[in-house]
Amino acid sequence: MIEKVKIELEYLLKTSPKVLENMISTPSGLSEWFADDVSVRDDVYGFEWDNSEEKARILTKRVGSKMRFQWLADEEDGNDYYFEMKIAVDDMTKMVVLAITDFAEIGEEEETSRLWESSVHTLRGVIGA
Repeated sequence: MIEKVKIELEYLLKTSPKVLENMISTPSGLSEWFADDVSVRDDVYGFEWDNSEEKARILTKRVGSKMRFQWLADEEDGNDYYFEMKIAVDDMTKMVVLAITDFAEIGEEEETSRLWESSVHTLRGVIGA
């Protein structure tokens, strides 16, 4: 069993919660910034990068607030690791916050954070934030 550590990241975005919800909850939205292509069948999402596909089961889908996935490989190994994208609105600034929770193998925390940073940079470009 590979041990992983929890990573929590937050990004302020100049967009509406509705726009962000579409970007994190639909295959078309996710394929614009998170993966090259995204498909869904029942509760399993297929994420394709460079002709390689990884599958994740949707664990939680709360309209307007969050999506939580678990990679099938982690599920098969009996691990409780997941990745989550959560939408919140900052009370003071009223800016939309995308909070990401993920797990990385020990020693790969920085690389995982950089991958999310790159993806969110793409997301900002897509939504004009």
